[in-house]
Amino acid sequence: MTLGKGVKVLVVDDNALILDLLMKGLMPHCDARAAADGADALLKIVDDPPDLVVCDYRMPGLDGRQLYEKLRTRQQTKLIPFIFLASRGDIEEKLRPIVEGVEEFIPKPFFVKDLVRRAKKVVDRLQLEKLQKRQVRPGVIQGRLEEMSIMDLMQSLEMGQKSCQLSIRRGEETCELFFSAGQCKDARFGSYEGEAAVFQAVRWTDGEFEIDFNVAPSRSTISRTTTGLLMEALRLIDEEQHQSSDEDAEVTEG
Repeated sequence: MTLGKGVKVLVVDDNALILDLLMKGLMPHCDARAAADGADALLKIVDDPPDLVVCDYRMPGLDGRQLYEKLRTRQQTKLIPFIFLASRGDIEEKLRPIVEGVEEFIPKPFFVKDLVRRAKKVVDRLQLEKLQKRQVRPGVIQGRLEEMSIMDLMQSLEMGQKSCQLSIRRGEETCELFFSAGQCKDARFGSYEGEAAVFQAVRWTDGEFEIDFNVAPSRSTISRTTTGLLMEALRLIDEEQHQSSDEDAEVTEG
């Protein structure tokens, strides 16, 4: 299962070129669907409510804010979160007063990769919430790393300020990470502890995970923030990949 594929995202924009770019950027990370304008979006949302709406503000007929307000009047759609795309002026003058249910205001112009990165954080959190609804026992959820990677899980726990034990298993190997208010405070993986254990664990691409919200850290072996840990892990992985490519080049030249 592709990461976040259980999360339905409706992308709304009357500019066909922008809509196509947004769809291509988001499709690898969620179940992305397209709407050509506000009226089209309203019909699609009433028929099959998505988990998230990524919506342009200025559209002919029904604009983004009017769509948002119409959905807020219906019991089935009033809690759907929004990401608004708009000029800085429109954000400050027209949209900023809206706070309930708005995840992000993304000012135009923007790079698609930046929008995708910000939207993916929301998608990951929604995916985690969906997993919580199918908990195996009170306060415990399970899944596979093919559904959500360790980095996605850690980001979601940080965003949600969760306290828990995250256990990941692959064959006979097990790594345990402990969070307090979204910050990874402790980790254990074989002979590795603290940050070293995290840096080993983030390399796993398959396996199973279990999150137990009944458990809190009993010690603190990590001083970095969760975001800091992930950034350092990415730096180390990137460094290793560069070293590996350099070694390959040397062998080829030899």
